[in-house]
Amino acid sequence: MTHLVRVLYTTTLLGLATCAAQAVVLIVLYLIHRRDPSPQIPVVPEGELPSVTVQVPLRNEQHVARQIVEAVAALDWPRDRLEIQILDDSEDETAATVTAEVLRLQRTGLKIEAIRRAEPIGYKAGALAAGLTQACGELVAIFDADFCPAPDFLRQTVPYFLSDPGLGMVQARWTHLNAEYSLMTRIQALALDAHFTVEHLARNRSGLLMNFNGAAGVWRQAAIEDAGGWSADTLTEDLDLSYRAQLVGWRVLYLPDVVVPAELTPLVVAFKAQQARWAKGASQCLRKLAGPIVRSRRLNLWQKVMALLHLSGYFNQPLLLAMILLTLPMVLTDPHFSDFSLWLGALASIPPVLYVLGQMTLYRDWPRRILVYPALMFLWLGMAWSLTLAVLDGLRHWGGAFVRTPKYRLRRRADRWQTSAYRPRAGATWVGEVLIGIYVFAAIWLALNLDHAHLVPLVASYAAGQLMILSLTLVQALAARRGATRQPESGIAVQDSVKGGCDDDVA
Repeated sequence: MTHLVRVLYTTTLLGLATCAAQAVVLIVLYLIHRRDPSPQIPVVPEGELPSVTVQVPLRNEQHVARQIVEAVAALDWPRDRLEIQILDDSEDETAATVTAEVLRLQRTGLKIEAIRRAEPIGYKAGALAAGLTQACGELVAIFDADFCPAPDFLRQTVPYFLSDPGLGMVQARWTHLNAEYSLMTRIQALALDAHFTVEHLARNRSGLLMNFNGAAGVWRQAAIEDAGGWSADTLTEDLDLSYRAQLVGWRVLYLPDVVVPAELTPLVVAFKAQQARWAKGASQCLRKLAGPIVRSRRLNLWQKVMALLHLSGYFNQPLLLAMILLTLPMVLTDPHFSDFSLWLGALASIPPVLYVLGQMTLYRDWPRRILVYPALMFLWLGMAWSLTLAVLDGLRHWGGAFVRTPKYRLRRRADRWQTSAYRPRAGATWVGEVLIGIYVFAAIWLALNLDHAHLVPLVASYAAGQLMILSLTLVQALAARRGATRQPESGIAVQDSVKGGCDDDVA
């Protein structure tokens, strides 16, 4: 039994170390390329600027609908070469808000329309595809409802397409409107900063495949069509399309100095649902694209390996769950591990460096911001159960329900989400999380009683993850219930219903 536990634990460590190896490579590539100059914005005469279609897919976004419509209406671009599509699949008051704003802007001469589908088939991918059939623009800029692009966004991105006919997509960097709102928003800001600052720059500047993030980017319409168009057979239509476009030869460009702020959710339930959607979609993309990647004659072996590791990034969650489930057998057998296992454990612990680099690059007060990393680590451990289910579901099924992440227009800590009609409910995964919590606390109790106290810190970290995810879920569920007693379920917070536009308190 002891030998079996040792083998299983070492094998799991090997898998986690393989996942961590990708982070190590990206860290090295980032350090090599971080000082590479960004490409200069090509100078384009006003008369040669191309036509652009701006697409805003949204569904039931009453709190932020007016904000995004006003933001895209303020984009600085020749009015005879700009059209705006609000792809509205809403079923609530959002539709009336969008209609009123669109009619108001149409009276100013702006070419803007609300496009509504009789059947919202295909969720976001379906909406984008439907809008594309009516789009007149050579280029297509895409923003989600909670984004606040600056007026010069198109001026900062579109000229690159004119100097490079093979450029298919330009991605800007996401920043945050409410990073300091709560612990949950600080955790997400830390993770997204690492992704956009380190990972994207490392991949793009070293010639590796990188993904479109679904918003704050511009596509060449010909690239979308050449790649096969938007598809809803995965829940990450952005990752899917960007990889297909690169596989057929289109180039992509990441511009870290062009930033677009967006809102972070304060709710652990919403964050779990978002991550589950991304985990399931990434697994579906791996199923769909692994063959084309391996067979590609455009990609070299290095690009293929890194692409496959990228698409399998969420596979670390089943491995983390396996580590958690091995705690009780470890306590009962107390196996001693070889130096090889210790080296694997050291390699698996390197990814935090990626988060440190992200904060050091962006903020002078990075030591304060990086203090939230332990909470991020515990949160990932706590979500191992739900994300493992999502990964397995993605490996077995295509498509699925696109569970959106509700946004509440939260800018200051005094702003409230508790009275919103968009409060998500906890899914059934909390049952598994409770059982895992009981399991790891039982392992701690046994470790103390069997005189294996040296194993307690490891097991306690897993217990902290379960405790964090369950306590946040419970606290926020109680807050939502109290909010429901203060205002009818259909109520909209006052500050959200009367204000439009974007605030300037970006973190």
